[in-house]
Amino acid sequence: MIVDRQGFIVWLSSLKQAKQLRRLGNVHYISKRLKYAVLYCSMEESEWVENQLHAYPFVRKVELSYKSMIKTHYENKKPDKAKEYDYKIGF
Repeated sequence: MIVDRQGFIVWLSSLKQAKQLRRLGNVHYISKRLKYAVLYCSMEESEWVENQLHAYPFVRKVELSYKSMIKTHYENKKPDKAKEYDYKIGF
């Protein structure tokens, strides 16, 4: 069963409390140098998780990932010439 997920980029003031983010969802990545974490949760829980993240004192800023809103089905602008040719007719 595939569940739609929402990503969050959580900017932290200290990395000591970064383990507390695991309670809210899946922590995908933690950057020690830039002090941010990438967190994923289900789409239904995203508003609740965002409110919980803002309540933590060690969280500086929370940004939503726009990956779920980007169209991922691509189409060619030009049709393929090989598919246009009808092999039954010939030259």
